Amino acid sequence: MKQNILNNVKNIYGWKTNRKLVVISVDDYGNVRLDSKAARENMKKSGLNLDSRFDKYDTLETREDLEALYDVLSSVKDKNDHPAVFTPFALSSNIDFEAMASDNFQEYIYELLPQTFQKLSNRQPLAYSGAWELWKEGIDKGLMKPQYHGREHFNLRLFKGKLKKRDRHLLISLKNNSNIGLKSVGFENIKYTAAFGYSSLDEIAALKDIAIDGVKNFQQVYGYNPCHFMAPTANVHGDVVSALKPHGIVAYDRGIVFKEYQGKGKYKTKYNYTGKRNKDGQIILVRNVVFEPTSDSSIHVDQALAQVAAAFYWNKPANISSHRVNYCGHIEEKNRMIGLSQLNILLKKIVKRWPDVEFISSSDLIKIMRNE
Repeated sequence: MKQNILNNVKNIYGWKTNRKLVVISVDDYGNVRLDSKAARENMKKSGLNLDSRFDKYDTLETREDLEALYDVLSSVKDKNDHPAVFTPFALSSNIDFEAMASDNFQEYIYELLPQTFQKLSNRQPLAYSGAWELWKEGIDKGLMKPQYHGREHFNLRLFKGKLKKRDRHLLISLKNNSNIGLKSVGFENIKYTAAFGYSSLDEIAALKDIAIDGVKNFQQVYGYNPCHFMAPTANVHGDVVSALKPHGIVAYDRGIVFKEYQGKGKYKTKYNYTGKRNKDGQIILVRNVVFEPTSDSSIHVDQALAQVAAAFYWNKPANISSHRVNYCGHIEEKNRMIGLSQLNILLKKIVKRWPDVEFISSSDLIKIMRNE
């Protein structure tokens, strides 16, 4: 009963449409988290806590990950005979592990995503040979339409602080070409994976620079300018979002309730809905369907369908929120098989229940909302 009420309440306000629009927003693509099964075992033996499913299974997408995903997306067609499409909220940069190692991990150095894929293709050819080419093929075929998730998926202030202190766990992770299992102790209001998290408003200027640099990298990597921003962990100050407007970001994601940190232990609570605009005219999108098929729950499809139904009842687009980890099989193939089989069931049930459904990317939705 409580979940049913929540499904409906979060769809009452905001932009409406009579069309049955489905967007699939998937975070974390392009991000190196765990290098390999061997790296994971090395880190576990060294004492790193790798209990979360992200630390267990989340790797840069392999060729097989993408091939299997494309098969599922292509297996369903909407009313316009279009396949399902992922909007991967993607990174453009990763840690340059080799360059940092050559300097004994003294300074942070990053590389662009194609370079990451090339290195992994050389070191792990069975998994990564041809993966970047397949990524670009997915974009060309309209199965993947990436949008902006940031420059990196970790907090640079926290990372540099740990690096300066020669944090044992960080160095173990870096020496294994990975970026996992790290804690945020001693940093107020900052989680390690929150790239735009901050302890003081004085840090906002530096975060703006990182965000702008990341958009420029995105354009270089993916071949076009993003229009939609979802910050890692969703934690980002409004001024950082506003700074991206001159660089093409016209929309961004927020939770229905967002507590923006004001410094000194104080927060400002803001309530959001799809179609709300900030002071600079940027559109807010609120994801109203959750689909995490490899998490602990066992009723993912039914939960997601109920949330899609609520969205359509209130004439809202169904914006499905998910994460790449659900579709990763490099460490454990069974993880990918579960995630994609559940995704396949969900998509087929959506098409059967709503024959007039339309699968679109978030950029398509934004164009519709802006009457472009």
